[in-house]
Amino acid sequence: MSEPDSNLAFARFLKFWRGVHNVSQEQLSDRIDSSPRHISRLENGSSRPSQSMVTDIASALQLGQRDSNHLLIAAGFLPSTGELDFQAPELKWLRKTMTLSLKALDPYPAIIINESSDILMVNRGWVGLFSQTIGKAALDLVTNNTEFLFSRQGAGSLISGWEDTLSVILMSLEQKTLFGDNQRDHEMRDRLAMHENVPADWRQRAAKLEPLSSFRMQINLNGELKRFISLHSTVSTMGPAAVLSGPSLHMNTLYPEDDSLDLSQLCEGDLSHPLLHY
Repeated sequence: MSEPDSNLAFARFLKFWRGVHNVSQEQLSDRIDSSPRHISRLENGSSRPSQSMVTDIASALQLGQRDSNHLLIAAGFLPSTGELDFQAPELKWLRKTMTLSLKALDPYPAIIINESSDILMVNRGWVGLFSQTIGKAALDLVTNNTEFLFSRQGAGSLISGWEDTLSVILMSLEQKTLFGDNQRDHEMRDRLAMHENVPADWRQRAAKLEPLSSFRMQINLNGELKRFISLHSTVSTMGPAAVLSGPSLHMNTLYPEDDSLDLSQLCEGDLSHPLLHY
């Protein structure tokens, strides 16, 4: 009879990490109050662990968040990612890297957001663009990109195919709440679903559309409507299941469809914003 394969990913991870930390099956079983025989069955794929056992094993082997989550995913369970404390002192290097990345993108408007779509950093191009379209005073109060996209007073007035775009964004948020139990995600989903400009059939619309990493916007630039593409990219943990295995940062950048469009004017003058750090 062939060896069962449903649990082999977890078996390989478990055997690997035991080897890395030089922990025998007997030692591991003792640490998690199990038996060497059960550890052996886990490693040959003939037994499946419970979620609590996976958590106990990760703790016993002193695995960090990324590796603990890989172990959970390999066993068929959802990971626990949490949110990155972007302002933590030990992440000064990350803030510097993100600042340099945003600066390098000028004059193309760009922002850094977290998994809740909170805006963490902006560049001069972004401030210059939206200061002239919605005004500096309103822009200084913008803190969440999803809510900014939903607002007809914010970026929402600029998106082409607005109803479809909002439907896809809302469906992504809906599915995020189905995967986890983050109260803030639930509250934002409920609040945005009640937004007056969300179409009543948003679920049906979104079900027919594949989410993309970009969408189009029309922006009035010097009295003329110009088309931009909003591109979404992710900065995440390295390794398999990268987005799931640890907290992620996301970068949104606006690129003009017309390659000849000169955006250097966006970075001119005295620009300021609470989240502009250079």
